[in-house]
Amino acid sequence: MDKEKRLWAMDNQINRLQRRIEELEHLSYRFSWVRLVVVGLGVVLSGVVFFLGYAQFLWAPLLLAALVFAVMVRFHRRLEHHLARYRIWANLKHRQIARARLDWENLPPPAFEPNSALELDLDLTGRHSLHRLLDMAVSSGGRRRLADWLATAIPVLDETLQRQRLVRELAPMSLFRGKLILNGALAGEKEGDWEPQDMVNWLQNHQVPGWLPRWLLMLALLSFLNISLFLLNMAGLIPPLWQGTFLLYVVFFIIRSHHTGEPFRESIQMRDALEQLVTVFGYLETFAYHQKPQLKRLCATFLDPARRPTLHLKSINRVVNATGIRGNPFFWIVLNALVPWDYYFAYRLAKAKAAIAGLLPDWLDIWFELEALSSLANIAYLNPRYSFPEINAGRSDQPAAVFRAVRLGHPLIPDDKRVCNDFTLDDLGAIDIFTGSNMSGKSTFLRSVGINLVLAQAGGPVNAEVLETCLWRLHTCIKITDSVTDGISYFYAEVKCLKGLLDSLDDPHPLPLFFLIDEIFRGTNNRERLLGSRAYIQALAGKNGAGLVATHDLELIQLADELPRVKNYHFRDDVSDGRMVFDYNLYAGPSPTTNALRIMRMEGLPV
Repeated sequence: MDKEKRLWAMDNQINRLQRRIEELEHLSYRFSWVRLVVVGLGVVLSGVVFFLGYAQFLWAPLLLAALVFAVMVRFHRRLEHHLARYRIWANLKHRQIARARLDWENLPPPAFEPNSALELDLDLTGRHSLHRLLDMAVSSGGRRRLADWLATAIPVLDETLQRQRLVRELAPMSLFRGKLILNGALAGEKEGDWEPQDMVNWLQNHQVPGWLPRWLLMLALLSFLNISLFLLNMAGLIPPLWQGTFLLYVVFFIIRSHHTGEPFRESIQMRDALEQLVTVFGYLETFAYHQKPQLKRLCATFLDPARRPTLHLKSINRVVNATGIRGNPFFWIVLNALVPWDYYFAYRLAKAKAAIAGLLPDWLDIWFELEALSSLANIAYLNPRYSFPEINAGRSDQPAAVFRAVRLGHPLIPDDKRVCNDFTLDDLGAIDIFTGSNMSGKSTFLRSVGINLVLAQAGGPVNAEVLETCLWRLHTCIKITDSVTDGISYFYAEVKCLKGLLDSLDDPHPLPLFFLIDEIFRGTNNRERLLGSRAYIQALAGKNGAGLVATHDLELIQLADELPRVKNYHFRDDVSDGRMVFDYNLYAGPSPTTNALRIMRMEGLPV
């Protein structure tokens, strides 16, 4: 199925979902009114019974109305649950279409801002970024995992290849990926994001205080004695001795009660997160992994009947829900007056936390991995023309080209505006110089190469028909910025970036370095820029790396005659009907034209 047919199918799904949502909303509205009518009828019938002289049966209509009301509340809640699922599913489809069409206004806000030069230069994070386009994760851990993969400057081959195998397997599994998101979103919509480390820390604090078992036993005995003495007193067998033992029980209960309150407050904060985990892990435990060997291997922990996460999580969830009685002061006082409720569940909570403290990090890791993998798989599903790259070990003796792309495009440019190009780097040590007029496409092409390398090394698909590449370390010098607060000029910031690149090339690392430089030494005058650029490119050539350098300095094209590993490429422009026209196609050789004076003249500046 091509992209447009897939989007058409999603549009139809949204229309069907919207009709169903409207039906359920209307039904929910009617339920609300019927519940109100039931209460009203119960009150009216009780009044009728009273005025007819049957006051002893006054409770009967109220009881009947309460029973009917309870049944209707149960059905209404189920209806609201189904309605929430339909709404989330429709919203998911809307976002899918927004991703496919690069409709940034209808995507969730960016989760992260650029935190490194690589993220800034290649638009990996931020408002119009690769991460925002890809991110399907419900959990903050899944979003962070995806961001880490994209921003990794030094990838690991085995990890990259394993992720790619999983992404290939997940790409056609749109229903599985959708339900994973749906279950996480449905269970997590009350509390929103929670930090995984907060829950891990909460579980790690599971030591049972040494005094708690003794105190619980003492209070339990006092409680039994209170109830026994009270019943005997009510039977007229003994005087009200229970009043003394009850007072003793209250005193002992209050002495240590502040030690039980804090764990309960923390557990209530984690209740919604636990419910979300139960829902998501329950889905992974019951999914049929037929003919999905990679996915089944990843989720093996969820398939052991004796060790399923939901068994442990439901146990701790029951304890947490029991502690929620503190939200109702009346019932909390009554229960604790009868039995040491708080002390018992403080003990149970510590035991339940200890049972899963060492297991939860592994469960969370699998969930976060799945969400990040699903985000990469989703971009392949939405773009059937994307392909999976062929990645080799990046050895210097590799006979094939170290980078070869057929119809390489930029994934953040809309389909109708994107121009794809073929490009090859033959061997390590190569440097390709790109010249061309302003706005002709040099910078965009550099970013196209870089962002597709990032996708490839994250394990995802690329915007190309074919991409064969080594595994690379990445270094970019594209969006250099000065810093007023740090007292760093633009030129000095650029020099520091280029020095870091040179140091990385000299580092005896097993992986070669791929570098992208846009407008080298633009922060100084023409003469010094030319001298510095020539010397710098000469220093880069022939080392354990390869890269692309975009420049306006046509004098640098002469390096191709002096250094055998330097090649020239260019982008062209033309003037049509008084307007600049660019085809954004890549051509071999140096640029034959410049357009700065033409642009100035066209805008009315003296030249």
